[in-house]
Amino acid sequence: MMEEKGVLYAKLLGETAVISWQELQPFFARGALLHVADGVDLVEVALAFAEDDQARVSHWLGSAGVARVEPGKAQDWLSRDPELWAVVVAPWVLVQERG
Repeated sequence: MMEEKGVLYAKLLGETAVISWQELQPFFARGALLHVADGVDLVEVALAFAEDDQARVSHWLGSAGVARVEPGKAQDWLSRDPELWAVVVAPWVLVQERG
């Protein structure tokens, strides 16, 4: 089981990439974009979503470790164009600012 988790983690890590806010805007418009807070491992969150680990996902959602991207955050990213990292765990796109 632990080995399978490691394989999935590595797969998700390999699918994580730098992306521009411009490319993410359609996902934001559909409500499918989730922001992962600083200090939270983007790939660990993706892993929990992929494994449907409801306890961990609920914890992050409840503690604002993961949240829908709010319009104010979207406007901030549009104006600053920071380096964003994203990974897809359908139907969600998880995004985190790096820098």
